[in-house]
Amino acid sequence: MEYSVGKTARVFGVRLFEGEDLYESIESLAQKENINSAAVFITGGFRKANVVVGPKQEKPKIIGNFKNFEGPGETLGVGTIYCDDQGPKLHLHAAIGKGDDTIVGCPRGGAKTFLILEVTIIEFEGINAERKFDDDNGLKLLRFENET
Repeated sequence: MEYSVGKTARVFGVRLFEGEDLYESIESLAQKENINSAAVFITGGFRKANVVVGPKQEKPKIIGNFKNFEGPGETLGVGTIYCDDQGPKLHLHAAIGKGDDTIVGCPRGGAKTFLILEVTIIEFEGINAERKFDDDNGLKLLRFENET
């Protein structure tokens, strides 16, 4: 296990509108506001999303198993913002549903807002972490610089 201890800095309340992309919006805000580490909570709706629902393949590299969500539908999610070599990156897992159909996973691939998506970002200070490429599985994984 690795970890780092920090404290709460700024808190952002954000509203995304119909059709706005979750990842583009949050990563753009994080870049603009210089958010390097944070917790993210979402409540609202998705119009559509391509969702990773587990691995399709684990070896030699992990390949995601994607399921397409066609809404509109409800969503509730939690995630983090940490930087990689290109800037702040959102990593979020959510439950997404419409009627009796529910998907739980990591929404990607154009996760578009339906009507409204309320986002709360709680920024941390004092945590020195970065997403770094891991050759063993082909993913950028979180690593803490100052292990405690």
